[in-house]
Amino acid sequence: MQQDAKDHVKKCDKCQRHGDMHLAPPHELKSLSSPWPFAWWGMDILGPFTKGLHQNKFLIVAVDYFTKWVEAEPLSDITSFRILRFFKRDVLCRFEIPQAVVTDNGTQFTDKGFQDFLSALGTKQHFTSVEHPQTNGQAEAANRVILRGLRRRLDQNKKKWVEELESVLWAYRTTPHSTTGETPFRMVYGTEAVIPVEVGEPSRRTEQPLEEEMNDEALREELDLVEEIRTGASLREATLKQKIAARHYVKVIKREFEVGSLVLRRNAKDSQDGKLAANWEGPYRVIDKTENGAYYLEDLRGKKLPRPWNAQKLKQYYS
Repeated sequence: MQQDAKDHVKKCDKCQRHGDMHLAPPHELKSLSSPWPFAWWGMDILGPFTKGLHQNKFLIVAVDYFTKWVEAEPLSDITSFRILRFFKRDVLCRFEIPQAVVTDNGTQFTDKGFQDFLSALGTKQHFTSVEHPQTNGQAEAANRVILRGLRRRLDQNKKKWVEELESVLWAYRTTPHSTTGETPFRMVYGTEAVIPVEVGEPSRRTEQPLEEEMNDEALREELDLVEEIRTGASLREATLKQKIAARHYVKVIKREFEVGSLVLRRNAKDSQDGKLAANWEGPYRVIDKTENGAYYLEDLRGKKLPRPWNAQKLKQYYS
């Protein structure tokens, strides 16, 4: 009798629609790591910003997963042609042919010309779901740092963000990264950059006389340590990711749905209803599942929703 009562209460429509939101993550944390420098790149688009120099209002960002080196370029528009030009000039010609590129599902990255170009190079393209932007977490983290740096350097005139961009990128490249403990500049070139603060302070790089033989010897010493530096940084990053994944795993409450099952979707609340609006809406039917654990839905009339939904924003509907 008690079990029958529980099953009956579960099927209450209003109770389900006004049920609590999910806070616990539905999946384990999956981390991406690059096997060597410039093998994996993450790409993303920032904007729109206030129109700046040359009518630029967007920013294309590419970050290397291993060294954390960032390349960025202001753009007036974000056509697939400009994205491909940036990739050729700032990634391919400066470094090497990457093994993989991680992007979102934006039309610039799903363009046939861009995909055919990557395919011809043998570069794999991995897409992040709309509901899983953290899959490209490296690019997301770089975006946050760039935005924070631009905000701090701009006062009232927001149009000067294009002029300040290079200073922000320089600061990013010469600051130790939180996961590797090394600066992207040292991870790429094997030696630390001479930054403006060193000009007025005595240091080995600024005080020693510029003698070719001595300079070559010091540079060789630095380059001999490059592999050791990169290995140590990679181990520190892997250790940190394991700790983060372990903390994340404790909070996980797995939620999976079968194709054909009915679910409720988190409601985009109408301001008119305010606090009294339902937390969930639906029901919808699951029609497909992506590799990232997101679900394609359709309403009961058979109309497909345009994008996949994360299990975090879905819950089982009992009818």
